Amino acid sequence: MCIANLHDGCVTDLPRLLLEARRSVADELDRDLAERGFPELRPAHAAVFTSIDRRSGSRVTDLAEEVRLTKQGMMALVDDLESRGYVRRVPDPADSRAKLVRLTARGRRAAAESRRAVQALEQRTKRRLGERTYESLRDTLEELAAAENDEEF
Repeated sequence: MCIANLHDGCVTDLPRLLLEARRSVADELDRDLAERGFPELRPAHAAVFTSIDRRSGSRVTDLAEEVRLTKQGMMALVDDLESRGYVRRVPDPADSRAKLVRLTARGRRAAAESRRAVQALEQRTKRRLGERTYESLRDTLEELAAAENDEEF
């Protein structure tokens, strides 16, 4: 299998293959979210939705850490979601200087559909690759993702 490259025919280096795979998965998730009635949502929004504590809300700094974004990047995502009516910021009862990000009713619906879209994408990928290859891929990606803190790499 070859992923086309304008210059030399095939993409063969690992970083580029991972990037192309990420783009393919993100495009598929975009289409699925649009079909579910949320065409303006992107995979990054889905990651934020699934990270917000559904009971009490979450601080932006905690969301940024969980999603692995800078605080500034998460602030921009939360600003975007707030302007679209998916989240709201409320005072943190534990710290009057801080704010919590909470899902609105619309945000809860979008979060539920985002979770369903991710689960559907995983099921389609599992069918496409087969159970063993899918599990091997997940294990390998988890190992690569964890390698950031591993001195062997």
